[in-house]
Amino acid sequence: MPTTIHKPHAAAAIQTNPKFPHLPSLLFSAKLAHDATAAAMTKLCRKLVRWRLLERVSLVRHFFRFIWDRLFSCSSGTTPKRYRRLPSRSPPPATDGGSSPEQPTTSGAFDSDSDFDSADLVSLKISLLGDCQIGKTSFVIKYVGDEQERNSLQMSGINLMNKTLSIQNALISFCIWDVKGDSSSQDQLPLACKDAVAILFMFDLTSRRTLNSVVDWYTEARKWNQTAIPILIGTKFDDFVRLPPDLQWTVVSQARAYARVMKATLFFSSSIHNINVNKIFKFIAAKLFDIPWSVERNLTIGEPIIDF
Repeated sequence: MPTTIHKPHAAAAIQTNPKFPHLPSLLFSAKLAHDATAAAMTKLCRKLVRWRLLERVSLVRHFFRFIWDRLFSCSSGTTPKRYRRLPSRSPPPATDGGSSPEQPTTSGAFDSDSDFDSADLVSLKISLLGDCQIGKTSFVIKYVGDEQERNSLQMSGINLMNKTLSIQNALISFCIWDVKGDSSSQDQLPLACKDAVAILFMFDLTSRRTLNSVVDWYTEARKWNQTAIPILIGTKFDDFVRLPPDLQWTVVSQARAYARVMKATLFFSSSIHNINVNKIFKFIAAKLFDIPWSVERNLTIGEPIIDF
């Protein structure tokens, strides 16, 4: 009868191999270190997931609280109403640099004796994207006013401000999302861009680095919203006009090239001197509601550029 030869198990062979007397203890130590590392990584991953979940829950809670406060202030009889019902006639004609009588007019006053119905209010979202310290917040404050700025809602990486317009017997509320532009705001881009009717891509006219960043902001925004009206805005025009003419020409040429690629209208603006601030939002309203209000192109170096 043939003799069966049993080969020793690998682990047993290692343990009994006299050439490696310390190998079993080394393997055991390595296994303990691996298990400890895996446990630490698992714990860290759980903390990260929990932290992100809590952050998003907090963001959603703040957002709905903001919406609830606005709705309550409009519907409650004991609190001042932010919005007033439009009269039955159309708003009076107004002019703003060649605009037609159909242009929108603002209605910032409270009307405590009107029987306001919240169903009359249409809320539209507008997002502002761009690097830090380029004047986005000053731009919004110039448009909405100091009172609305004091009532703004600040969340992680985002400022929310409102502006009410009366447009052809309709009451429109622009909910403006000002994305701060720092590292903390990157995670808020999907929320800021979703459902926006217009996205304002902004840069500092005196900093070409911020103009170059517009490409990245545009690329990221289009991942989450492909239908919003794109507008390219250069801020701090009052400082820009002090630059040498050849440098101004270079910036204008680059900005116009970017606007063509983005299929965006280009505006140069100044919050300090209120240059093209209101005109930009009137342009958005005209686009959204097919209002026959036109803006004249201006390509003169040294003047606030408008190109489309």
